[in-house]
Amino acid sequence: MCLAVPGKVLRIEERDGTRMASVDFGGVVKEVCLEYVPDLRVGEYTIVHVGFALQRLDEDSARRTLELFENLGLLEEEFGDPWQAAEAEQRADGVPQPGDAQLGDAQLGDAQREVRL
Repeated sequence: MCLAVPGKVLRIEERDGTRMASVDFGGVVKEVCLEYVPDLRVGEYTIVHVGFALQRLDEDSARRTLELFENLGLLEEEFGDPWQAAEAEQRADGVPQPGDAQLGDAQLGDAQREVRL
């Protein structure tokens, strides 16, 4: 399901001639295109759908909607669990994580072997 989700603009920059923003969706930050709402400013709220800011939204409405989406589990469905995403990213870097199957010394690097001792 694709939702139009409210978020708070944290930072705005121009990238290759396009206004882009970092937008916070209740703890998950994503890059968003501002071409449809060119006068949006840092600190304001917007409704975002498939990576595009569609309109400005007042803070109270944004917070109520985010709370409702969170209670219904829709934010996790839309964005995934940010903790799991961070863990998956670390695993992709090859860093063993707590709970991973025990690795033998032959599989560990020298620095990791020292820490384990």
